[in-house]
Amino acid sequence: MRVIIAVTGASGSIYGWRVLEKLRQQEGVECHLIVSRSGERTAYLEMGKSAADFKALATCTYPVEDIGCRLASGSFSMDAMIVAPCSIHTMSAIAHGISSNLIVRAADVTLKERRRLVLMVRESPLHLGHLRTMASLAEMGAVIAPPMPAFYFHPQSVADVVEHSVDRALALAGVPAPDARRWDGK
Repeated sequence: MRVIIAVTGASGSIYGWRVLEKLRQQEGVECHLIVSRSGERTAYLEMGKSAADFKALATCTYPVEDIGCRLASGSFSMDAMIVAPCSIHTMSAIAHGISSNLIVRAADVTLKERRRLVLMVRESPLHLGHLRTMASLAEMGAVIAPPMPAFYFHPQSVADVVEHSVDRALALAGVPAPDARRWDGK
């Protein structure tokens, strides 16, 4: 499987980091990484991680400005794309087809080719414009998966909360983590 992982400047760089770590553990999964300049800054501020740290977890990396690379073409076979975290700016650009950088262009290609696009949108509260944009993206086939904590597993740490959201996003993208905890109703 080939999965694009995009990290934007929204708070929550840990989501992108854990997506990369978990995908790297899965045999047969190629991780194609794009990190926005804002994403690089936020990752450093929140986690002390550099772009090079993120890139070390990926199979292939691409500059966010490279809108002519293979990820910008529907003829390059990809299975899914996860934007973790997804800023409101990026979400809005994707919804309106404003392909001004590789993250937005790759998401646009993912949608037009009817592939899985999972957006871990980070914002609260949401105004009506945000909600309408989310509805528009859902109608286009995107999955809006804000990282919302679930408490039925009795999380003991922030890491537990992050893990649950990441596992949900991976499952939605079609690359479920083998170690993901699943609710069985008991």
